[in-house]
Amino acid sequence: MEYMCLLVAFCAIAILGFVFVVFFEAYKRRNNHQHIEVPAIFEDPNSLKQVPCPHIVDPATKYISLIIPAFNEEHRLPGALDETMNYLQQRTLKDSSFTYEVVIVDDGSTDETKRVAFEFVKKYTVDKVRVILLGRNHGKGEAIRKGMLHSRGELLLMLDADGATKVTDLEKLENQIHAVAKSEYHQGDSSNCDPRFRISDVPVAVFGSRAHLEEKALATRKWYRNFLMKGFHLVVLLASGPGIRDTQCGFKMFTRAAARKLFSNVRLKRWCFDVELVFLCKRFKIPISEVSVNWSEIPGSKVNLLSIPNMLWELVLMSVGYRTGMWRISNST
Repeated sequence: MEYMCLLVAFCAIAILGFVFVVFFEAYKRRNNHQHIEVPAIFEDPNSLKQVPCPHIVDPATKYISLIIPAFNEEHRLPGALDETMNYLQQRTLKDSSFTYEVVIVDDGSTDETKRVAFEFVKKYTVDKVRVILLGRNHGKGEAIRKGMLHSRGELLLMLDADGATKVTDLEKLENQIHAVAKSEYHQGDSSNCDPRFRISDVPVAVFGSRAHLEEKALATRKWYRNFLMKGFHLVVLLASGPGIRDTQCGFKMFTRAAARKLFSNVRLKRWCFDVELVFLCKRFKIPISEVSVNWSEIPGSKVNLLSIPNMLWELVLMSVGYRTGMWRISNST
């Protein structure tokens, strides 16, 4: 009986300790969305002059921005960038009104990622390719947030540095975002002849999805990986609610108005920022669509089984932070 009482007391202390740690860590992150360690500066490697850094609250001056987070990607980044730049140049040749920029965010890489990125700046000019250096590793979520906040596009696309999703699939997301934006603007009426309509002003988000590939993935994955992923999807469902089958695909597009609201509030800096984006979209009533994209697994992924506990920890912090009101959502942008 005495041992039972000690066990119960130990369990109670452990639970209280865990709850305290969760609340303490959530409280520490309450202002993460305001965190900017150093001012974002673009440097032109051709002239060695600093280029004025735009902000998401400024009017758009490009049609589309592509934001690529990169951490130790010296080997995979060149191929993905070559494919991306070839596609963007081809579209410019077909349509002179198609303007773009590629923003590479170096998340504290310790290899030659910075050198590789600046080679593309030299080749295509700082107007088309820009590099943001974070100095030290913050996480994929923070790298994307930084890139989004300092981009110039009416549309903003985040995509991974490995080129797992073909850049040509951005047209699927682009077509969907235009259709939803026009529907939202005129509630189904055509806005093509309305001079006041600007795609950048209508908050819309479109997520690339690999859900159509899930059946094949289940058949080829190890049983324990399937078990962990199913468990993670259940926790995501509880944390952000239903509606999105694939929150973790790194291919997502936002209008400027949506990006302004979302990335001025997002707090999670690593893998689960995608789930927080879904949660914030629902809070802001920003329409979200899922569009199937082509995806292939590229060797060198930074995600492994040890990432799952960290993801679950971030989801717990997010749930506690928002549901207790510690993480306040700003509507000022």
